Amino acid sequence: MTKCIGCNEKEASRLECPTCKKLGIPGSFFCEQECFKKNCVDANGIPLSMAGFKWTGTLRPKYPLSAKREVPAHIPRPDYADDPRGESLLEMRGSNKVKTLNAEEIEGMRKVCKLAREVLELTASHIRPGITTDELDKICHDACVARDSYPSPLNYRNFPKSVCTSVNEVICHGIPDQRPLEEGDIVNLDVTLYHGGFHGDLNATYPVGKVDESSLDLIKTTKQSLDEAIAMCKPGALYRDIGNKIESIVKPKGYSIVRQYTGHGIDQRFHCNPNIVHYGGSKTPGKMEVGHCFTIEPMINMGTAKLDHWPDAWTAVTASGQRSAQFEDVILITETGCEVLTRPGVKFPANGA
Repeated sequence: MTKCIGCNEKEASRLECPTCKKLGIPGSFFCEQECFKKNCVDANGIPLSMAGFKWTGTLRPKYPLSAKREVPAHIPRPDYADDPRGESLLEMRGSNKVKTLNAEEIEGMRKVCKLAREVLELTASHIRPGITTDELDKICHDACVARDSYPSPLNYRNFPKSVCTSVNEVICHGIPDQRPLEEGDIVNLDVTLYHGGFHGDLNATYPVGKVDESSLDLIKTTKQSLDEAIAMCKPGALYRDIGNKIESIVKPKGYSIVRQYTGHGIDQRFHCNPNIVHYGGSKTPGKMEVGHCFTIEPMINMGTAKLDHWPDAWTAVTASGQRSAQFEDVILITETGCEVLTRPGVKFPANGA
């Protein structure tokens, strides 16, 4: 059976994408009209489903997306990997309480986070003008598989790829496509691995070639806000103070903080409590305790904090069309402070006191 290039599930019919045919891309057949409309593109490479959409900035997706990448059957998979809707029963059945990890679970998290760091750095080493985000997705996917790991984003709530690639005005959840990166772009790589029953999640923003000073300052400030927020994490610290610390770094520079997306708990579940807000003045309840494990991942915009979404159900962009940067690490609360699991060996306080 030849699979539909759109959904990659149903049998393909004789409905072929005319743009792909013109470009000499073979095998671009769809199962039905709705799938064709969703995935086929016009002469400019924009999906027909996005016709008339009001873009906030200059970035445009470039389609068609490549086929879903396969994960070998011997690699353990999260419960949503083969679910038609990409839903995790483990997450839906989760408690509102923040889980305290035991020693065995902590070792599992240390291992997967170390592997996730390796994959992020390997994938990022290929960033250059001319490479497509789809090529970066393949590099990331293959690196996960080489480590007997499942790329957590793949099919999570039906996300179609193995890594999120967010370019320029894209805040988060960018879908890798056929657009080559250009000199002067900035790109965020959001990598998550599932290994040994645990998820390890981190991201970073990178310049592509020579980048203007304002973009470099945005990247630097975002990283600084994450680092200073991590440094205050310890038993008894209030979760709401993370946002207060980040705002104290970001606000004086004139940048804004995205409110709709937050950090999160992480363990055998991709996302769980606690909920980590990155802006100041929130009433988020709770305090950190030994064994709590969570991400901090501030999304910092030039201009307004308001956002919009592309009609692909995933890509979040700045409402102003200006650039956004993000960094993320996984934090484990220890008796003396915290351990940054996605930076193996890094602990706060640094001397362990």
